[in-house]
Amino acid sequence: MWSKIAGVIFDLDGVLVCTDELHLRSWERLAREESLFFNEAIYSKRMRGAGRMACLATLLGQSPGGGSEAYTSAEKEALAERKNRYYQGLARTLTSDDATPGVRRMLTELRQRGIKTAIGSSSRNALLILERVGLSGLFEATVDGNDIARSKPDPQVFLLAAKRLGLSPSECLVVEDAPLGIEAARRAHMAVFGIGTAESLVGVKCLAPSLSQVTVDDLLAAGNCDQTSLPP
Repeated sequence: MWSKIAGVIFDLDGVLVCTDELHLRSWERLAREESLFFNEAIYSKRMRGAGRMACLATLLGQSPGGGSEAYTSAEKEALAERKNRYYQGLARTLTSDDATPGVRRMLTELRQRGIKTAIGSSSRNALLILERVGLSGLFEATVDGNDIARSKPDPQVFLLAAKRLGLSPSECLVVEDAPLGIEAARRAHMAVFGIGTAESLVGVKCLAPSLSQVTVDDLLAAGNCDQTSLPP
């Protein structure tokens, strides 16, 4: 059982902003240029929520002769940076209309109730995205891929977010849409609210198809859900 929820840590992509399509198109372009096998199923099942280099390793491993051993470390870094340039170009087209409906109201109500909020994202472009969709400055802490050495499912991003909020893991709730992020939250021994379906987020008891369909009371009640934390 968790303590009373005192902080809510939000994943960014797919929770506060719908950027999956931008990532998909960026990886798709890179795969096409490098003649690597890639499709939406690979992205959805193995890459969503993972860090950039982990995603690249997955992509390179999909094609015969295209494994990581076929590229030097410098070449892999260059590939990842090229994908990021494609993504940043697409991300700069985002506007406030791309934020999840109702998210500003939710953040305001959480603050009014004395609940701290943070971003816990593997993306290295979190600050750019928050600025583009008009959510900058609405969180007490932001932790993204630039702050961590290990991406999800490692719990580092959420544990650092809790530390920056001045809270213990048992006081924090994570709002996530990706299986890797759910696993990371459980390894951090934090309560979880899932954005998705029971089929895509197996074992998550508190969930909804979209954050726009969630109230603050729904979030805060998630600490009482029958969920099992994974060992660290």
